[in-house]
Amino acid sequence: MSSDVAIKVENLGKCYHIYDTPRDRLKQFVMPRFKRAVAPLRQLVTRHSSPVTAYYKEFWALREISFEVKRGETVGIVGRNGSGKSTLLQMICGTLTPTTGDVTTNGRIAALLELGSGFNPEFTGRENIYMNASVLGLDREEIDRRYDDIVAFADIGEFIEQPVKTYSSGMYVRLAFAVVANVDADILVIDEALAVGDAFFTQKCMRFLRRFREKGTILFVSHDTSAVINLCDHALWLSEGYARCVGTAKEISEAYLASFYDDQPGQLEVLPPSDHYEAPTLPAVEAVQSSSTSDDDVATTLTRDQRLDFLNASNLRNDLEIFTFNEDSAAFGIRSARIKDVLLVDDQGRRLLWVVGGELVTLRVVVLCSDEIYRPIVGFFLKDRLGQVLFGDNTFLTYLNQPLHIAAGSGFIAAFTFRMPILPLGDYSFCVAVAEGSQHDHIQHHWMHDALMIKSHATSITTGLVGIPMLDITLRQT
Repeated sequence: MSSDVAIKVENLGKCYHIYDTPRDRLKQFVMPRFKRAVAPLRQLVTRHSSPVTAYYKEFWALREISFEVKRGETVGIVGRNGSGKSTLLQMICGTLTPTTGDVTTNGRIAALLELGSGFNPEFTGRENIYMNASVLGLDREEIDRRYDDIVAFADIGEFIEQPVKTYSSGMYVRLAFAVVANVDADILVIDEALAVGDAFFTQKCMRFLRRFREKGTILFVSHDTSAVINLCDHALWLSEGYARCVGTAKEISEAYLASFYDDQPGQLEVLPPSDHYEAPTLPAVEAVQSSSTSDDDVATTLTRDQRLDFLNASNLRNDLEIFTFNEDSAAFGIRSARIKDVLLVDDQGRRLLWVVGGELVTLRVVVLCSDEIYRPIVGFFLKDRLGQVLFGDNTFLTYLNQPLHIAAGSGFIAAFTFRMPILPLGDYSFCVAVAEGSQHDHIQHHWMHDALMIKSHATSITTGLVGIPMLDITLRQT
């Protein structure tokens, strides 16, 4: 294996035997041995060998998995429960033997797998630190030297002297993560470990992982696609034991999200509004679109020079270019309602081609419905180039008590008015979606990933993912 490859997986597979009853397990243990023992005698009598009967069914948790992870890369693994993610990690860490294929690793591996793995519940936290760190390759002297750092990272106070069977799930993870963070590993394997920690500890872990990325290799399993996009360079999508696809973290997360929603349509029954409320119908979408993007609006669209005049006269200094709606952007959904246009307008309703960070703007989403829609929800995210969500909102709570009823062939416009944040230099995009139902139980009609692009050409931001225009900044001597 090349020295620049940290993990190499070739044609990996894992098969389990599933027995219908305990009796079948006993038969499988005894009968093949018995038949092999009497086989020579049977051949002498009948001149035929007896076929060996299997009393189990095969279940392949993983099959034909192949990929490489280079040194210094951070790779995410996504997939639904039962797709084989944990099985794959256990074989990479050496705690599970493959049925087929090979796994080769280059460097010391520190793993954070299922909750409490590697801990003896009867031992105290202190005793488990020494046991776990020794399993990861540290000798007694090294553990003594790092013990205080491990305890400080875990931050569980006097519980360090208590048996871990008395720990909460969050305390388990704190102690386990503290150990793997202090053993100088080359490869870090994490399986959904951050899902049970509190917000403060999760942020501490993420800061550690970002530092570790600078020198080490990370294999990261999570259902949180935002965390995968934020942390990982590439991602592997597992589905029913097979590698469905490999690509950048953003591409795989978007495809995984689309697949998740594609499996939902038809499961939700959207009830019509109650009899005492007569929901309004809206005009056809062609009329809506023409009213939102009329010739007058185009004629009064502000040019870049006009925007720059305002920019030079202000103290905001964040020049943002707004591109036109991309109707061919990656999308999914059953599309009984389709997004026909997405645009930013100013307080006069004029389409914006340039905007200044801190300026009051309105995001308009124009939707056409081919079928009757009872409870539409329109929402949006603003994402950076890595796919990290900066902010967003939707219409659900505003129309919770008075849901709209949209007739087939009609359309509507959703409008969100806000002050544009100050954006660092780079590319951004609005992800927009229209659904039907509630926030937690809905049919996804049309989700567009990069419907409207923005490019930040100049900025005054000093720190953070976005800047908030300050109303006042003062220094006062007392």
